[in-house]
Amino acid sequence: MNITAEQIKILRDKTGVSIMQCRKALEETGGDTEKAIVFLQEKSVEFANKKMDRELKAGTVSSYIHNNGTSGTILVLRSETDFVSGNEEFIKLAHDIAMHITAMKSESIDVLLGQSFIKNPEMTIKNLIDSASQKFGEKIELSNYSRYDVKE
Repeated sequence: MNITAEQIKILRDKTGVSIMQCRKALEETGGDTEKAIVFLQEKSVEFANKKMDRELKAGTVSSYIHNNGTSGTILVLRSETDFVSGNEEFIKLAHDIAMHITAMKSESIDVLLGQSFIKNPEMTIKNLIDSASQKFGEKIELSNYSRYDVKE
């Protein structure tokens, strides 16, 4: 099957994964974009597992305060290098996870990782982090967080 540049662009826009990985996923799935997304998600888990032993030397602190001002979260999302931790998409990832924790009242990191992501229920938070790890080529880990609520 002949994979077009347009197919690759569509998959890249949906996943943020490199052009080469998108091409390979489309080739493996016969050009089916939805199957290619699933293929890339499975590969992101494998990719993240290969990087488990790497040392985390950088990261970002992020926060989210609910618009009514009554609850919020602060967290630390770690990466291997400052190059990744300073990336705009990495910073957005940290903010999105903080927003999710605030909304879903996640009790622990283990519980959080298994939850469906509030912005995309087809992905868990672990899938989200694994996909980011694949995209950036580094180990990424949520090291800790605190959620605050004036009513609790």
